[in-house]
Amino acid sequence: MRRIRSARAGAGAARALAAGVNGGPSSADTYKWIALSNVTLGVLLATLDGSIVLIAMPDIFRGIHLDPLVPANSFYLLWMILGFLVVTSVLIVSFGRLGDMYGRVRMYNLGFVVYTAASLVLTVDWMTGPAGAIYLIAFRLVQGVGAALLLANSAAILTDAFPANQRGMALGINNIVGVSGMFIGLVLGGILAPIDWRLVFLISVPVGLFGTVWAYLKLEERSKPRPASIDWWGNFSFALGLVLIMVSVTYGIRPYASAATGWASPRVIALLIGGVVSLAAFAAIERHVSEPMFRLPLFRIRAFTFGTLSTFLSAVARGGLLFMLIIWLQGIWLPQHGYDFTETPLWAGIYMLPLTIGLLIAGPTSGYLSDRFGARWFATGGMLGAAVSFALLILLPINFPFVLFALVLALNGVSMGMFASPNRAAVMNSLPPGDRGAGGGMNQTFQNSAQVLSIGIFFTLMILGLASSLPHAMTSGLEAHGVAAATARHVGGLPPVSILFAAFLGYNPIQSLLGPHVLATLSAVNRATLTGRSFFPHLISSPFRSGLHEAFTFAIVACLIAAAASLMRGQKYHYSAPVSRLPPSGEGPPLDGAAVGVGTGAVTRPSAHSERTWSAGGSHQAY
Repeated sequence: MRRIRSARAGAGAARALAAGVNGGPSSADTYKWIALSNVTLGVLLATLDGSIVLIAMPDIFRGIHLDPLVPANSFYLLWMILGFLVVTSVLIVSFGRLGDMYGRVRMYNLGFVVYTAASLVLTVDWMTGPAGAIYLIAFRLVQGVGAALLLANSAAILTDAFPANQRGMALGINNIVGVSGMFIGLVLGGILAPIDWRLVFLISVPVGLFGTVWAYLKLEERSKPRPASIDWWGNFSFALGLVLIMVSVTYGIRPYASAATGWASPRVIALLIGGVVSLAAFAAIERHVSEPMFRLPLFRIRAFTFGTLSTFLSAVARGGLLFMLIIWLQGIWLPQHGYDFTETPLWAGIYMLPLTIGLLIAGPTSGYLSDRFGARWFATGGMLGAAVSFALLILLPINFPFVLFALVLALNGVSMGMFASPNRAAVMNSLPPGDRGAGGGMNQTFQNSAQVLSIGIFFTLMILGLASSLPHAMTSGLEAHGVAAATARHVGGLPPVSILFAAFLGYNPIQSLLGPHVLATLSAVNRATLTGRSFFPHLISSPFRSGLHEAFTFAIVACLIAAAASLMRGQKYHYSAPVSRLPPSGEGPPLDGAAVGVGTGAVTRPSAHSERTWSAGGSHQAY
């Protein structure tokens, strides 16, 4: 009994000492909010720049004097969009592991520096044509390196700063602001790009400078870095495999020979095979090196495994949604409602705000509630709600009433918010403290990779839908308005991806495809009709609807599988260190080791009726 009282007194003294290290409880309480605000700023920057370029693309291409509708220029268009995502996907796990080894705050601060410097360099592109596009793509890749450093370590920094009973709220705010950044970027891009396309990059510079100084002065290294040897072969094989697969996506959605897509081309097949072989080699390497980059034993933790799987599937469902909505609004709905094609990028961002509002409301709220009740039912319900929202989008007419469209988007935002915040908190809570950087990076890699794959899948389904009926509709529509049969057949036979990109960029493609010489041969009435705001939207509506249904049906299936994976994560679970002994009475903390069980962060004793545990490298898993 004396030993128990002595141990309890020692534990109390240790807690008091820990509270006083940083100036007492009030200091610790202040730091966690500093960490949340700074890390959320970093994540917002990293995700905002992934979408701000989407809306600014027409102005960027006009600024560097490059026509994005020329088939040969589709390479530049795709890599301007996807290059950023590819780099972040490839590097996040490595940078998360480096954060565990050398300090998460150090890696995070470096991310601010790299990101801000790249943003500044992007604003001074003096070249035009293909050279100007390659310059922008190259430094977008560098910008992606900075974003990867920020994203890889942000969740781990927050998990270190917040107690377990508040992590859901903190990670919820951080994650949802990050997801919302994609939609906020659309509005900012629509506002800034018409003024000057360089502003879409310049806006990140002062914010990045502020965040860099703030992070350097205020963030504290709460983790215990564990220097280790770098897994060079694992890093190389993983990066190579992921890059090959993602490059194959960019070529797969481009036409090949007479086919509408390039998935059957030798180049794409070779890239896919090379990617799979490289990833298989990576899996073999990770099982035999002493300090692996990818912490495969973490997949023994049930909450981490099924949380990461549902992260991947939800990102597959969500990743292509943004592109489909932009095409729907810019290419069809907005012109039909009186908006000039040059105005549609800005208004597309504005009309998608209900989705952002839904995310911002549901994310922090569900994160806070999941701290008390666990992530399982919130995340599962969110995925089911997202499936319902995709079904409702299928039921909407192409020329929809905006109120109904806004309500469906809000439902999608609320559902995605219900899933994202609790799921991220549950994944991070399940990780041992020393592996939070690597584990968080692994989770983020699955999410970013899924977004790239989703874009490829959605675009492929949309292109196949257009290819089945658009050529005939285009040819007959042009002939009906005085265009020569040979010219109409030539334009109708162009790859559907060119038409899709035109709608995506807010261009009126008929004017570009026919050219001034053909238009000059037409009557004033036919010329006005073909280049007006109704001909192209009416022409593309039926083929677009077919492709849209295919894409959203795929999203429904992905959401339902994600809901099933989320349901299998088990009950509420927080990682705890190994426990060797408990006081006989069950009161007070363990004599050796850390807290065990589940709950709101207080030290609890495992309850036979609420959970069962197993040990894998020190973790205790709740089912």
